[in-house]
Amino acid sequence: MKNDANDAVSLRDVTKRFGAVRAVDGLSLDIPVGQTVALLGPNGAGKSTTIGLLLGLLAPGSGTVRVFGDSPENAIRSGRLAAMPQEGGLVPRTTVGELVGFVSGTYRSPLPLDEVMATAGLEGLAGRRMERLSGGQAQRVRFALALAGDPDLILLDEPTAALDVRARREFWESMRAFAARGKTILFSTHYLEEADEYADRVVVIDRGRIAADGTSREIKRLVALSTVSVTATGDAASLERLPGVVSAEVRGGRAHLRTRDADATVVALAAAGAVRDLEVVPAALEDAFIALTELTEPVPGPASALTETGVEA
Repeated sequence: MKNDANDAVSLRDVTKRFGAVRAVDGLSLDIPVGQTVALLGPNGAGKSTTIGLLLGLLAPGSGTVRVFGDSPENAIRSGRLAAMPQEGGLVPRTTVGELVGFVSGTYRSPLPLDEVMATAGLEGLAGRRMERLSGGQAQRVRFALALAGDPDLILLDEPTAALDVRARREFWESMRAFAARGKTILFSTHYLEEADEYADRVVVIDRGRIAADGTSREIKRLVALSTVSVTATGDAASLERLPGVVSAEVRGGRAHLRTRDADATVVALAAAGAVRDLEVVPAALEDAFIALTELTEPVPGPASALTETGVEA
């Protein structure tokens, strides 16, 4: 039997219902120490409910939830588990240094304050008052508050929501510094490019179950639909008969072929003398995500059922 203590996160056959809606449906997931994992899924897929279970904010209907082999509550009490909220947690009329220093003082073995500030990218902002922070700076402060106890695992629910491109990039630079210390990160996001660039592993959840689990490259291969574009005058019906092609469209004098085997498609085009202005674009993570989840609309009901917990399905 697998020893859950060897993993930062271990869920076994976890379910969670809200009335007639099963937000999490027999979910099993292990995250080894030191991984950065992106949790993806359409609205209502169960991402935030899963994070709520890992934080002990929600109790599973069945199954087990373990963090470093212990309960989420004990992991939080010991300082090994921390979370960064999307908003809130910042006290007005205080400076960054005062707030981060106060929170650090509540832990038995806090991370040195200067290291917290450096990892969160807050050098030079210690004297800045909370009400004068930009959105990106405020998120860095929330990250610093989560770092204060020197946790081994941080859970992030949509950490860069509403941030501009530059602020998002700066935030992830801070997260990389945290991960470089051998720490574990689990984050949910709707920005698929973040998962593609920063996650060691991508877990796609749909309807409360795992739809796919692997590296970004492996997830893309599950769908394996590349686009081959050439200058062509043929009709779409004949092009769809080429090896690997699942759909074809001709517009503006160019053929756009969606194919499961780009190599075979290009070879066939070359044999027909139809390779002009060739362009091959591999499948993106977004393509895989759409194919795996089919952009399922959230089921009416669970959002209101979760209002009291502050966690969305």
